Amino acid sequence: MSTIPQSKALALSQIAPLVIQSEIRAMSVECERMGGINMAQGICDTELPAQVAEGAIEAIHEGRNIYSRLDGIAPLRAAIAEKLARRNHIEADPNTQIIITNGATGALYSAALALLNPGDEVILFEPFYGYHWSTMLSLRVTPVAVPLEAPNWLLDLDRLRNSITPRTRAIIVNSPLNPSGKVFTRAELEAIAVLAIEHDLFVLTDEIYENFLFDGAEHISLATLPGMAERTITISGFSKTFSITGWRIGYLVASPKIIPTIGYFHDLTYICAPSPLQYGALKGMLELPESFYNNLAGEYQQKRDQICAALTTAGLNPTIPQGAYYVLADAARVPGKTASERARVLLAAVGVASVPGSAFFVNGGETLLRFCFGKRQPDLDRACAAISQY
Repeated sequence: MSTIPQSKALALSQIAPLVIQSEIRAMSVECERMGGINMAQGICDTELPAQVAEGAIEAIHEGRNIYSRLDGIAPLRAAIAEKLARRNHIEADPNTQIIITNGATGALYSAALALLNPGDEVILFEPFYGYHWSTMLSLRVTPVAVPLEAPNWLLDLDRLRNSITPRTRAIIVNSPLNPSGKVFTRAELEAIAVLAIEHDLFVLTDEIYENFLFDGAEHISLATLPGMAERTITISGFSKTFSITGWRIGYLVASPKIIPTIGYFHDLTYICAPSPLQYGALKGMLELPESFYNNLAGEYQQKRDQICAALTTAGLNPTIPQGAYYVLADAARVPGKTASERARVLLAAVGVASVPGSAFFVNGGETLLRFCFGKRQPDLDRACAAISQY
């Protein structure tokens, strides 16, 4: 039998070798194989609010199972506009400035397709969320890392300024930041805004963790700063707040000048966010009291303190996060030459999965591990007890 040579036409794309499997996904698979506790992936497996579940179930039974408009159902856009005005101090027209998206990830991808060209540069702050980095690579956009100063992850304005080139097109700001839990201060955001205006840059802000704030930290939407409304694409959603990460209901807010193009690419890629699940998010927005959000922050601050105490006991000293539900810990005492090896050694030793810190750096993070504490209390208790014994 003759051997048929592989056709060059069937080869993978040029960028395929640059985009590797997410370490988050890889550790989740390894954890499942070993029957461990998954503190790697930010799945937030806590119970969703009853109102949110009821809203989706009612919508399914009422036959709201067809495509929605590409920008989402009108009442949810109206509720988001009201929330933006009340909590974020952003004035947005629900008919011309808001799109309901397939999660915050779908919002970023659609905005990037609309605004960026191959060869453009986009600045990210390191440690960065790996999906932000890989999304840029997948679009043949060059991500540029601007390291934040450890251990408190402070912004070095000179370093940011020196990273801007004639090819720079945008800055991505994730606050609270995954994986470090950093919350950008007003002064830092104002400095970013000044440079964005000076160099005529877009700013894409991922604010998905805006309701997870600790120790009095304040969330500030960058779009509210002077001169930033026209050039800021504000991204958020319900995955984390309502514990519905698998539903893929996010949203995006931007200038009416660019919304139609972003909407076109979201329609082309996703058609629309899942219709009945939009109604679930809507019912949650309309019926959950303000105390729900306050209690959420309090609950997660307690969980943060619990996991940080366990890590400290184990000699895996954490950097205390100001927001989100992740903590970076110093795992230098765990055997291994790389963060990936350390994560797997720890998983084998105590049955708790983490993410190698190297997933969030261009070159670095080899002694860091990231733990997600968005867990049900019994699972968090078991994980903390196991870590404390390491």
